[in-house]
Amino acid sequence: MLNVFARASVSRVLDPVGAALVRAGLTPNAMTLIGAVGVIACSLSFFSTGLLLWGTFTVWGFAMLDLLDGAMARASGRSTPFGAVLDATCDRLADGALFGAITWWCISAGEQRAAVAALVVLVLAQVISYIKARAEASGLTADGGLVERAERLIIALVGTGLQGLGVAHAVEVALWLLAALSVLTLAQRMWSAIVAAREVQSP
Repeated sequence: MLNVFARASVSRVLDPVGAALVRAGLTPNAMTLIGAVGVIACSLSFFSTGLLLWGTFTVWGFAMLDLLDGAMARASGRSTPFGAVLDATCDRLADGALFGAITWWCISAGEQRAAVAALVVLVLAQVISYIKARAEASGLTADGGLVERAERLIIALVGTGLQGLGVAHAVEVALWLLAALSVLTLAQRMWSAIVAAREVQSP
């Protein structure tokens, strides 16, 4: 949802940065890999060991790099199908590491209900992304929805950050909110695919 409303404003800010990075010799694919490896490493290093504030800020920083690969692709004129596949693959790996590490912390901290919510979010995040990819492969559209990747990161990291500052149950509240919104997003994408399929079948 944020992607729809904020894309133009974000692009105006990031495009000059992306152009500068291209001039410095970096490629969009390299930036994608740097961001994903950073998110994975920081998630596993900090969240799984209970260092929630460190995890929140470092994961957020590396996640922001994911915004730059698109700006760099536009600046270099080298947006490729493989780049899109690499970006989607890295996003799924990073999301898996993030919510897997949060689940690990929830279990080790005795937050069993939060751990259940984290696992629900982990599964739904993968399925939501798969619906879009599978629909597009079938010539349909199934994008949008209340919670896409940006919203997942914001809600999850607000929860971990507040918990790291001493706000009790912040992670649990954030994860159950995210789980509920993810269910709605899954339903929205499935409905979008149904509508698209009907339009294709109609004479």
